[in-house]
Amino acid sequence: MLERFIEGLMEYHFLQNALMTAIVIGVVSSAVGCFIILRSMSLMGDAISHAVLPGVALSFMLGINFFIGAIVFGLLASFIITFIKENSVIKGDTAIGITFSSFLALGVILIGLANSSTDLFHILFGNILAVQDSDMWLTFGVSGLVLLFVGLFFKGLLLTSFDPVLAKTMGINVNFYHYLLMGMLTLVSVTAMQSVGTILIVAMLITPAATAYLFTSSLKSMMLLASTLGALTSVLGLFLGYSFNIAAGSSIVLTSTIIFLVSFFLSPKQLSKKYNSNNSNRGWAKLNTASIFWDDFQ
Repeated sequence: MLERFIEGLMEYHFLQNALMTAIVIGVVSSAVGCFIILRSMSLMGDAISHAVLPGVALSFMLGINFFIGAIVFGLLASFIITFIKENSVIKGDTAIGITFSSFLALGVILIGLANSSTDLFHILFGNILAVQDSDMWLTFGVSGLVLLFVGLFFKGLLLTSFDPVLAKTMGINVNFYHYLLMGMLTLVSVTAMQSVGTILIVAMLITPAATAYLFTSSLKSMMLLASTLGALTSVLGLFLGYSFNIAAGSSIVLTSTIIFLVSFFLSPKQLSKKYNSNNSNRGWAKLNTASIFWDDFQ
């Protein structure tokens, strides 16, 4: 199977595009996913990934680039969720559930009006093997932009993620970094849509980052390991999908999940009773925050 896959890479241009696109998406989505886990916003990632669907559908109907519509609707969903959470007694998870289900339903209706059931299937479940040259280069450009933002605003994102109250006292605009992260999340969701679709995007964001969290004690090392795992699972998933003629996007997600399950039982953090007794499922907020924070912030 491996020889057949390598021969396919040497012979078929579409497989080369798929491999390079999958690796880039795996790296970028995993890096952004670390901040999502850090802020306990996994549901927000799921919401944004679903919220971009009506934007894609509307862009298709208007004949414009789907990135434009997806970004607009992704940021709109983020604004609506934040507004409901901060201006009512409704909790954040409830606001997320209402918003992402509504946007997803709207997207399905719009695609139905456009009479494009095939495109709906590809948008929902992805088709990494159908990535064109233009899509690949656009993915490279957007991914590079996201990584640039992460590098430029790393300390601000780190500080506002660990302690937003301290960030406010230091004069940092917490809302700016919140919406910056939502913007990057939207961009990643749009690019990952091509490989795994809107349904499984959250897995690309969360699973490699969660696996890396089990083995690391600082955000920088977590991001590095998560990106490595994201690229590795993308390659393995594409290999399995191509070799066994099954959905490559789903193969990528399942490969990532298997690695997480193995890591879950072998992680030193899981084996440590002290760690389990002193930390709850809030994740990073319950770690030795001071040491982790200052090691990365300095």
